[in-house]
Amino acid sequence: MKNQEFQSGIKNSWATIKKNKPKAISFSQEKLVEVSHIEKGTILPLLVKPNVEDLSLPNWAKNNRNFIEENLLQYGGILFRNFNINTQADFEQFINSVSSKLMPYMEAATPRTKLNEKIYTSTEFPPDEVIALHNELSYVVTWPMKIWFFCLQPSAWGGETPIADVRKVFQRIDPKIRERFQQKGWMLVRNFGDGFGLPWQTSFHTTDKAVMEEYCRNSGIAFEWKDSTHLKTWQIRPAIAEHPKTGEMVWFNHIVFWHVSSLEPQLREILLAEFKEEELPYNTYYGDGSPIEASIIDQIRTAYLQETIIFPWQQGDILMLDNMLIAHGRKPYKGTRKILVTMGEPIDRKNI
Repeated sequence: MKNQEFQSGIKNSWATIKKNKPKAISFSQEKLVEVSHIEKGTILPLLVKPNVEDLSLPNWAKNNRNFIEENLLQYGGILFRNFNINTQADFEQFINSVSSKLMPYMEAATPRTKLNEKIYTSTEFPPDEVIALHNELSYVVTWPMKIWFFCLQPSAWGGETPIADVRKVFQRIDPKIRERFQQKGWMLVRNFGDGFGLPWQTSFHTTDKAVMEEYCRNSGIAFEWKDSTHLKTWQIRPAIAEHPKTGEMVWFNHIVFWHVSSLEPQLREILLAEFKEEELPYNTYYGDGSPIEASIIDQIRTAYLQETIIFPWQQGDILMLDNMLIAHGRKPYKGTRKILVTMGEPIDRKNI
């Protein structure tokens, strides 16, 4: 009897020990991060920060690609902040965890430094200049569905990357203006060889005229050699697109960005004193080649401004955008600013 009582006591004690044993601390994938917004009343971008110390963003992202994809389609942009991302190599590791296919900067129109096969510096315009809102490579037959920005070093003052939801920009534009562009499309005209803008060899990534011409034929770009060194191209594109995954209509073009009226006033005066409008490095028109009225450009520009969201960069920030949902730009800045850029998941115009 005493033996049975002894054994029963042992079992009860062991059960008590097991019941009161400290549990290992664990977090669900959802609780590993804190999800909020950059400021109250603003839903873009979605802000994701770590909830635990030393959380690996690449590993977390790899395990949560569905979460990232779903929220990117809903909000258009996600800002990853306060993760231990300090170098270009860290950035590349993150990119490899969320994207299977990156792409080069084809039909380049602004100066950048290529850091490796697919990583670039952000546009290297002088720091006192504004870069207007735009969707990356909207004028190209194949554009990136996603674009990422990494803040290696924020500037001492300014240098923000404004963003705007082009679903809402589309809704703000007068339906009559939308209808006109829906019918006509828009035209981009570029002139190479006058010392302004990039040379065609840089833009098309080749020094072989035959290769460049074949690319143009395959990409719906008309071209004319004015002489052995001066090249003119023009291409007609839709101004409005339907997002292939959400089905939403978006204002997806460079109409305002490349229009002559968007040039800094002093530079515009210099260029127009030297060239006719049709000879400018860049200009935009209706798809039939007729000029776009300044009042129309002003209304579209206002729609962008009304949807613009601006926030300061912090070192280590990664901003991930759906390139068909969100336009981006740059504010003037002072001091050293280092923002790296990569783009990926190419989509062909013929497939949407």
